[in-house]
Formats: sequence, structure tokens, C-alpha cells
Amino acid sequence: MVNKKQTTAGKSLAVQAAHYIREHSEQKFSLSAIAGMLYVNSNYLARVFKHETGHTLLWYHNAIRCENAKKLLSETNLSVAEIGSAVGYISAAHFSHQFKKMTGISPSGWRINAHKQKATENPIDFGQLT
Repeated sequence: MVNKKQTTAGKSLAVQAAHYIREHSEQKFSLSAIAGMLYVNSNYLARVFKHETGHTLLWYHNAIRCENAKKLLSETNLSVAEIGSAVGYISAAHFSHQFKKMTGISPSGWRINAHKQKATENPIDFGQLT
């Protein structure tokens, strides 16, 4: 029974940390700041988050930024540097490196693939007709 409570508490803590990261993803990442806001030790937060999600807080932060960048790459004509800045990276080179590390493709490559995919998609929703 104690393990279930610990898991529930850990899950709640991980959810709170994830929520904070999603809401502040364009800001600089600080484990100690997040831990302080949640009134826990930073090492404890890092350990619990990794246990509950299988990922580090830094990985999650970069993943959120990359998801936001994917949306901007496919929906806007902003430059890669502008998108990197919009999602919180100071350097376009660092953004490109992290994006490729997370997705396996460069931001420019992602944009090209997204536009090709849109061009081949049928814009009509036939689901409503059946």
C-alpha cells in the first residue's frame, strides 16, 4: 500500500513539473527553480520525474520545444532562426542541433516534409459524409 501512495505522489509531482515545463517552455530551464516552486529537493524531483516518465526533465523540456517548433515550421514562413528563438533557444545553431537530435531530421528538412505531406493530403473530410 505504501508503494501505491509513493507512486501516486510521484506521479502527481511529475505531472506538476511537466505542466510547468509546458507552460514555460520558451524560458530557460532550471531544475532548482522548478523544484523550489514544487517545494521539493531538485535531486528528488529529477529522480521521481525520471522514474515516472522514463525521461529526464531536460529531455522533456527539449521535446516540448521541438513539438512547438514542428507546429511553427509547418504552419508559418518564419525562418529557422526565428522559430528557434520563438521556442526559447538563444542560438539558431543550438536549436538546429537539438531539433535534429530529437527528431532525426533538420528543421529545414522537417518543413520540406511537412509541406510535401500537406500537398498530398486530401483537404476534404469525408468522415462526415458516411
